[in-house]
Amino acid sequence: MPSLSELINAENNAELREELLERLAIVEHKIKFMDKVPVCFLDTLGQPHIELSSFAELGGAVLTTSPLEAVYIIFHEQGRQLGDLMRTAPVLMSEEWPAVKFNRVCLLADDYKTNKALEGVSLVEDIAEMIHPGHFIFGYEGDKWIRFTV
Repeated sequence: MPSLSELINAENNAELREELLERLAIVEHKIKFMDKVPVCFLDTLGQPHIELSSFAELGGAVLTTSPLEAVYIIFHEQGRQLGDLMRTAPVLMSEEWPAVKFNRVCLLADDYKTNKALEGVSLVEDIAEMIHPGHFIFGYEGDKWIRFTV
């Protein structure tokens, strides 16, 4: 899979390419001054995965495959929408997980289908907004992702 930079550079629309580079630069600049946040991505079977690792790292995450080590848990699976995740996530969560104890569980829909460069930048923004609340406000909460309160 091409890197996000390669996807952006391959974008034919010069205005869109410039906008995406600017949006990504804003996130990257802010992240430089923040601690990386341990995040665990889980699928609808409760299995950890690292499929979004490159996007998550750009959004300020350091990935872990252990929910016990995660400050945030993000439920995400290819082809799954928020409704699917809302039905599945509650039965998979453990009260022992710090992310559950402190209400740091998010559900991320798989809504990324048209423009790979645009989707990639939006995904980085989504993750940054999830794990750095108050520092990033892009307005995607409720549309592409939600905070799940136990």
